[in-house]
Parts: sequence; C-alpha cells; structure tokens
Amino acid sequence: MSFFEEISPEMDRYLENHASSEPDILKRLRKETFQKTTQPHMISGYLQGRLLAIISKMLQPKNILEIGTFTGYATLCLTEGLAKEGKITTIDVNEELAYLPKKYFQESEFSAQIDFQLKDAKDFLKETDEFFDLVFIDADKENYPEYFHLIKSRVKSGAVILFDNVLWYGKVLEENSKQKSTQKIQELNDLVAKDEDFENLILPLRDGINLIRKK
Repeated sequence: MSFFEEISPEMDRYLENHASSEPDILKRLRKETFQKTTQPHMISGYLQGRLLAIISKMLQPKNILEIGTFTGYATLCLTEGLAKEGKITTIDVNEELAYLPKKYFQESEFSAQIDFQLKDAKDFLKETDEFFDLVFIDADKENYPEYFHLIKSRVKSGAVILFDNVLWYGKVLEENSKQKSTQKIQELNDLVAKDEDFENLILPLRDGINLIRKK
C-alpha cells in the first residue's frame, strides 16, 4: 500500500501507466496472491517490483539475498538482473504459503538460480559465510535493526541493501510510539543514517524503501 493509493489514487495510476510493464508471470502471480492470501497488500507490487528489477539489472549481482519471500513476487523481480551464473537465496518461515512461490519459481526461466529456504533468517545470517551483492528485506519489522547488524558483515563495498516499509504508513513521525514495530523501524532508520560505512536515501515509493549502499 502507498500513500498515493490512499491520498491520490489518480497519481498512483499515473505512475503505473508510465512505468515499464511487468512480465506475464508476475501479472499472474499478483492476481493469484490477491485471490488466495489473506493479506495480499504484503506483495511488493507493480511499481516496487520494477524498481527492484531495474536495480538488479544495474548491479548484475552474482549473489542476492531476500529476507521475506511471501508469494515470491519480489524474488522474481530481483532475478531479472542476476548474473548468468548468479543465484538468489530467499528466506521465509511461512510453510503454509510456501506452495505458491514454489509454483511460480518452478515456472520461471530463473528456476535453477532460486534457492528458497524455509528457516529463520537470523539463524541463516549467523551460519552463512557467503557475501551478497544485493539484499532485500521485507520481513518482520521488529527484527529490522538486528537484520542490519547481521548483514553488515556479509556485504562488501558497492553492495546494496534495501529495507521495505521504512515509512510505516507515516508512523515513523510519531514521537514515543508504543508500537514495537514502529519503534524498531525508527531505530533502523536512525542506525543506517548514522553508520559511516554506508550511504543511504529513503525513497518515498509505496510505504518507503531505505536504499543503502556499502561504501
């Protein structure tokens, strides 16, 4: 969901009408997500998906990490820029929904390059010795700061990290918020802005994306 969708749906439609079209497999996945899930708004969606695809194509990463698969829409967008021998590791804990991303991953031309794991992302980051060129996080907001701390040692200079939902429907402007998810997103945004090893910019696309680059 974006601010424009609520405040100016006409502008939201304008933005979509003036963006590159999404591949057919993504159109079908988006439709099925709305038909078969209880929280379809969690999907990355058209505009954000095109942003992820373009960033991936610019970087041509060999190794991508995604935390929070949901139905796999963002995963497939990120694969569009993978290096020829590259791979994407996408992690989620929702076993009941896993059938849906698996279905579309198998259909994708990048199926052999997608490693879908059902496990706790914090455990994965503590165990892995891999380095990632591109990281996309759209998962449990209460762990955002910890994800950032863990990911810092798994990226090299020039790597890009993206955190989704960092405006949190405007709640980041609240002072002394009692909602833990809001507190943790505020904490993440402060951490990133103050970390001299990174440069960043929050993009006001949909619910806000913190675009971060390792110096």
